[in-house]
Amino acid sequence: MMECDGILFDLDGTLWDSVDGILKTWNQVIENHNWFRPAITRQEQESVMGMQMDDIARKLFPGYPFPQQMEYMDECMELENAYLRVHGGILYPEVEETLKALQEKHKLCIVSNCQKGYIEAFLAAHHLESYFCDHLSFGDTGRTKGENNREIIARNGFRQPVYVGDTQGDRKSALDAGIPFIYAAYGFGSVTDYAAKAETFAALKERPWEEGYAKRNKILPFWRYTALRAGYRLF
Repeated sequence: MMECDGILFDLDGTLWDSVDGILKTWNQVIENHNWFRPAITRQEQESVMGMQMDDIARKLFPGYPFPQQMEYMDECMELENAYLRVHGGILYPEVEETLKALQEKHKLCIVSNCQKGYIEAFLAAHHLESYFCDHLSFGDTGRTKGENNREIIARNGFRQPVYVGDTQGDRKSALDAGIPFIYAAYGFGSVTDYAAKAETFAALKERPWEEGYAKRNKILPFWRYTALRAGYRLF
């Protein structure tokens, strides 16, 4: 049986929590523009994590023409990237140790719905560049996460990758790319249908997509999950 050769990670709610830095910078932009809306709350911000930036603009800045919404969003993103590159966010426990362990057997990538420069800010702030061989964002391509997953898979020659994320949007992107979804249950979202689940980031060191893990935990092995999703009958 073919083994997993690549792991595609979501960023927010999977590798780190950057909400405090986002709130600080986005609310600064709102203040700079004479409080054109009330300060964004953490609950509001968490509700849009993982969405494409144009959809976030529509949700957080209603009542304004779309070009104006995107002007506000562009200013927010520019200030946010600069702040996070210096100050970073909150890494989930044992992120670097787990990445180091996973890198021994798998190529690691990041695919996110974030703006251009955000992944780079994350990597630079926490000195994690050496663990990832590739990354792609909505800001880089303007395409959906599922489409970006497929591009990452193609240009790295992956034959049996998995996607790790925390939201329904992440799950959909994995299905769109025809690969198993590993649910990061510690993140922002809530997902009920997945190939395997990690209660903590460190739990990924157990490689829940592998056959042995599936047998121990009485879940569907990822290769069977993929085949069923593709419509094949299993005997």
